[in-house]
Amino acid sequence: MELNNNRSANNINSHYMDNKPMEIYLFIDPFCAECWSLSPIINKLQIEYGDYFTLKYVLCGNLSFWNQKGVNLGDKKNIKKLKNDHQIFPTPHLAAISIKAAELQGKKAGIRFIRRLQELLFVENADITDINVIQQCAKHVGLDIEEFIRDVYSQSSANAFQCDLKISSEMEVNEMPAMVFFNENIEDEGLKITGLYSYDIYVQLLTEMLERFPKPAEKPPLELFLSTNPIMASKDLAMIYDVPVQQIEKQMKKLQLQRKVQKINAKNGHFWKYTSGGL
Repeated sequence: MELNNNRSANNINSHYMDNKPMEIYLFIDPFCAECWSLSPIINKLQIEYGDYFTLKYVLCGNLSFWNQKGVNLGDKKNIKKLKNDHQIFPTPHLAAISIKAAELQGKKAGIRFIRRLQELLFVENADITDINVIQQCAKHVGLDIEEFIRDVYSQSSANAFQCDLKISSEMEVNEMPAMVFFNENIEDEGLKITGLYSYDIYVQLLTEMLERFPKPAEKPPLELFLSTNPIMASKDLAMIYDVPVQQIEKQMKKLQLQRKVQKINAKNGHFWKYTSGGL
């Protein structure tokens, strides 16, 4: 953990952070397994302490290549090259640009798109560099498809991605996942944490930056949570709800008998997919 004095000027205004006392920058790579593993922790933070902070997703990848080569991401030929050349580009940049395109339809739409893209990769083993898979992802989360496709190849999405890379460079983020916590005092330094930690560490950082003990909100009923987070692992649900894994498994098996969830066996373990009786 370290202090970080840089903050993006684009996000500072007189009504700082939607009147919430903190802002958290979350640096991710959609191809990074540890970034996916951080998702349930972010979920729980937003459930319990979402009234205290706003969350900004920042995409981070092979910064040195982009800074040195100056590739124009708005050029379709370059995007095609990014898609096909996996040896040079360890990060799926077409997927990254598609995230910025999704965000042009709203912050919540962008978050839904990121989460679904990660599900496709880590649960369903899909190729998220494939434009057809990306389009299916956009449809799944309810985006305007025609607008989305235009935006994928637009200069706006390319510029937004370049902006994320610039923020990553300014905040010296070289490993992922990473989070930078800022409080409402613009003069104060941010606090950067890199890697994965237990949930209580993130709550401790939140408390330190707020300089008071935040009150956690009540957790929603399990089915209500699953309706907005339809693919979850038992261990992650257990962490979010502070109960033993066996208790979650028992509840999920009841929902399975009611045909409200189905079990998915994936390379990263098994998951539960909420269907609300739509099997």
